[in-house]
Amino acid sequence: MTLQRLIITFKPEGVKICEEGRPMDIGERAEAELARMIERRSRQKDPKEASEEWQESARRHEEQQRLQSRYEWHLYHTAQAERVRRTLEDLVSHHEEQAAKLMDVQPTGTA
Repeated sequence: MTLQRLIITFKPEGVKICEEGRPMDIGERAEAELARMIERRSRQKDPKEASEEWQESARRHEEQQRLQSRYEWHLYHTAQAERVRRTLEDLVSHHEEQAAKLMDVQPTGTA
């Protein structure tokens, strides 16, 4: 085993080794770090483009929520109208019966 192999095999913790097999100096490490950072940034999306996509997604979601809300309010008012109609019909019928008893006549709508 050569001396160079021995040094590489027992390298201290955190020491980077260049392609030639020797420890990297500070300048080489800085260049390697910059190259990694540039490569990583080149794979990332453009923040402005991502923001536009997010805004469009948020707009679609808000529109969907607005439609869902309108549908639920429609159902509420339709059901409430039906409940009130039934209640009032029963109430009208009750008062007509009471009025008929007082006047000793047949209530309207009964035969």
